[in-house]
Amino acid sequence: MAWHSPARHNPARPGPPLAGGVPGSIAQCRGRSPPPPPVPPAPTAMASVTECLREWEELQDGFQRIQDNHRLYKQKLEELTKLQDGISSCITRQKKQLKELSLSLKKCKTHVSPDQRESIQEIQSLIKERQNVFFEMEAYLPKKNGLYLSLVLGNVNVTLLSKQAKFAYKDEYEKFKLYLTIILLIVSFSCRFLLNSRVTDSAFNFLLVWYYCTLTIRESILINNGSKIKGWWVFHHYISTFLSGVMLTWPDGLMYQMFRNQFLSFSMYQSFVQFLQYYYQSGCLYRLRALGERHNMDLTVEGFQSWMWRGLTFLLPFLFFGQFWQLYNAVTLFRMLQHPECKEWQVLMCGLPFFVLFLGNFFTTLRVVHQKFQNQSKDTKRN
Repeated sequence: MAWHSPARHNPARPGPPLAGGVPGSIAQCRGRSPPPPPVPPAPTAMASVTECLREWEELQDGFQRIQDNHRLYKQKLEELTKLQDGISSCITRQKKQLKELSLSLKKCKTHVSPDQRESIQEIQSLIKERQNVFFEMEAYLPKKNGLYLSLVLGNVNVTLLSKQAKFAYKDEYEKFKLYLTIILLIVSFSCRFLLNSRVTDSAFNFLLVWYYCTLTIRESILINNGSKIKGWWVFHHYISTFLSGVMLTWPDGLMYQMFRNQFLSFSMYQSFVQFLQYYYQSGCLYRLRALGERHNMDLTVEGFQSWMWRGLTFLLPFLFFGQFWQLYNAVTLFRMLQHPECKEWQVLMCGLPFFVLFLGNFFTTLRVVHQKFQNQSKDTKRN
């Protein structure tokens, strides 16, 4: 028989009064939970909503101003395009008329009086000055791309419309040449003395192809923007691109190994000379620009020009040595053609570009030096 302890009497504590006056304990006994009291809106939430609405109104006002400015910008852009086309057509017409006038003056110059001859000479000098002025104007006007840029980029306007943008692009080009020259020097040294693999040689030759291709594109853009780069110093980069591409396709074998070390040594020396040229030419150009004797868009080149005569003649022995090394490379490759094991077409296709590079670099440099000596002799005679 189970004994039950008597239940202790716990008087129920009255709960909080509910709606309708029902005590909370009675509502709990009936299985209903008391509804929460109504929460008044927080003042911070109301303030945040007000701030969001005010911010949205400010954004709407700003968006309207942006639309108005953009509409004005498109209108000005259309006006600018029409103005550019008008100026370009006027310059073209003027240049054509000046060319016809200069031809007529040459014909009339033979049978005129001395006074008229002086007037004709003065007009001819003014025509030359006007050609330079037109060149400066056209540097800020859109123009059609040349054949090379049209093939690479299509009909894209590459003309930069401000001096700051032109100078920034030119400065980036110079830095690109400097950094890649240092990288090529390090890679060629590694391939020559540390690594002996056709894979690393191929990577080096591919880097050369990419470097020269990029140089030709950037130089074409700089010419469109007013840089006066002499024809040969641009053209020899196209030849170097072709030469690097042929070296890239040359298969490993006896002929390749016979020329490999000589080519890598030449590449090391060429990168070293290019680094010297950049270092000293950039300083010389900076000084001449400050004196107003050179154009802001003039570039460092892998050769010798007339403006380098003062202060950079010590580079001439380095340049001539590298140019005769190019001739030595060409002679070596032509001799390899007589080897009984020579079957690769790359031997001839590398020898010809090396020979053309020697001729172009050597005689262009020689012509600059000869002209400089002639000008100096004329100045001494006048004095």
